[in-house]
Formats: sequence, C-alpha cells, structure tokens
Amino acid sequence: MEDLGAVIWPPQPIRTERLILRASETRDRAVFIELLASPEVHTYLGGPRPRAELEHETPEVPEGWPGSFVVEVDGSMIGQVLLRRSTGHQRPAAAGKADLGYMFLPRAWGRGYAAEACTAALDWLAEALPGEPVVLTTQTANSGSMRLAAKLGFTEVERFEAWGAEQWLGTRPPFVPGC
Repeated sequence: MEDLGAVIWPPQPIRTERLILRASETRDRAVFIELLASPEVHTYLGGPRPRAELEHETPEVPEGWPGSFVVEVDGSMIGQVLLRRSTGHQRPAAAGKADLGYMFLPRAWGRGYAAEACTAALDWLAEALPGEPVVLTTQTANSGSMRLAAKLGFTEVERFEAWGAEQWLGTRPPFVPGC
C-alpha cells in the first residue's frame, strides 16, 4: 500500500458538527476488530475475517498509516475513513490517484455519519494535497454506497467485474482551496 506522500501525519483532529476524525489509538483496536469481523459491514467487501485471526494479527495501534482516520462520535469510534493510493484492482483510470474508502459499524448507519466524515476527510486532502484527484470503488449492488458516492460528487468512470461482482469506479474532480 502506498501512502499519501508528504502529508503531515497525524494531522490535528478534524472536528465536524457531530464527529471527530483522528489518527488511530490503542483504544480503537476492539472496534477495528469488530468492523473487520462484521458480516454486515463486509457484505460488499468480500466477507468478514475470522475474529480469532483478527485478534492474533491486529497490532496494538491498528491502521496507523497516513490517510487512515478513525471516526468518533461522543467519544466512541464508529467507523473509519481511508484515503490511500492503492485501489486493489489496478484499473487504469484509478492509477496514481487517492482512493476513498470507509467502513462504519451497523449501529451508525442511516445517520449521515459517512457523508459527514468523508466530506471532512476530502476537505483535509484538498488542503494537504491541493489538486489531488480522488477515486471511489464500490459494488453496484451496494445502493447506500452508490448514493453516498453521488452525494460526495463522484461520477462514474467505468463498471467492471471483480471479486465475483459488478464494481463501480467513480472519480471526483480535484479541488484546489481558494480557487
């Protein structure tokens, strides 16, 4: 996985109306395991991983690389937003671009947290790396993720088959602050 280059990490926590986006800490380990082991969270992400395997493999401070934000509400982690250069599918339209990903606990679904957190992370990226294009990939069957992509300003580049399902690749034009 390639990081986001010369960004200062971790940044100061990002505060939105309801959320805090911050770097991972030791106290987040149990929630990361819950996210990665959840059948509901991984319905469109290739299926959950076994909890015992995750307990063994997850480091004390999980997901601690640049671009990995813990999403917190009222002092508790509810999800993760990722910005990274690796898309996992090597589509030419995605090459070299930042890739937006996210996972939220099912109890946090349907409250607008993903849109709020992703918007904040994208705003951070626009400040940290002005002009950086961003891509997003999701299964077309994931209607919630498709709606979120549209809400965030992503437009379709292509559809393709991968991991046994139709995938949707969208792009968001680069945003340069102050322009």
